[in-house]
Amino acid sequence: MKKELRIFFTAMMFLTRLPVPRFTDHSADYLERSVKYFPLIGWMVAGISGLTFLIFNKYISEDIAIAASIIAGLLTTGAFHEDGFADVCDGFGGGWTKEKILLIMKDSRLGSYGVIGMMSVLLCKFLLLKELPKFTPDLQTPSVNIFYNYRYLLLTLVAAHGVSRLMPVWVMRYYDYVTDPDGSKSKPVASRKPTILFLIVPTITALLPFVFMSWQFVLVVIPVVYGAFSLARYFKKWIGGYTGDCLGAIQQVSELCFYLSMIIIWRYVI
Repeated sequence: MKKELRIFFTAMMFLTRLPVPRFTDHSADYLERSVKYFPLIGWMVAGISGLTFLIFNKYISEDIAIAASIIAGLLTTGAFHEDGFADVCDGFGGGWTKEKILLIMKDSRLGSYGVIGMMSVLLCKFLLLKELPKFTPDLQTPSVNIFYNYRYLLLTLVAAHGVSRLMPVWVMRYYDYVTDPDGSKSKPVASRKPTILFLIVPTITALLPFVFMSWQFVLVVIPVVYGAFSLARYFKKWIGGYTGDCLGAIQQVSELCFYLSMIIIWRYVI
């Protein structure tokens, strides 16, 4: 149990800026095993973002609450995945060969493609999150319990952050890691492909929130998986596999696909 706790805190240290116990070190073995807790870390990020939304929505306004929840998520993760998405935009936008793409993605400076990509992701996230409260059935008969009123929104956030962090783990199972492994912080995570048996735990964790929703919402997984593996195939075509930045981009795109799919199901299926 103590070992699993250390593995969990390793995942927490890798994906977030949240404080961890002092006994959590930088063990490569623990980091490799920590991917099974990635969806659970997503739950934590969703919880912080959701709580921030509820507080600001109660005392200020919905728009400010959505912006605050996004900022809270960015501060919690240190913009870990957003930075990867921006690097991918720079690399694939400005490079036409594998070597050039990898070289640009390693550059710590942010280019025009990265800026545009980052702005687009944040704008899309804001607009999609703004639509979600409008389709929550519980708001038609609100109670004094704000958590109950927004339970579907909170569940959506938890499911979105969990499933979107599951997608990179599955991509690691079927695609190869590229770039210089000795100079990459993702080397321990990508050094060995996770087995199907190993993926059972994170998959169950990511899908658990759907137990508390209407069964139709499970359909959101289809476009999310399609989008994630379409990106993975695109990365393989150009650079032969994925990098840590590519996994970050997959998480961001998967999260946006999740929100969009939820809105479509709310509007046209439920």
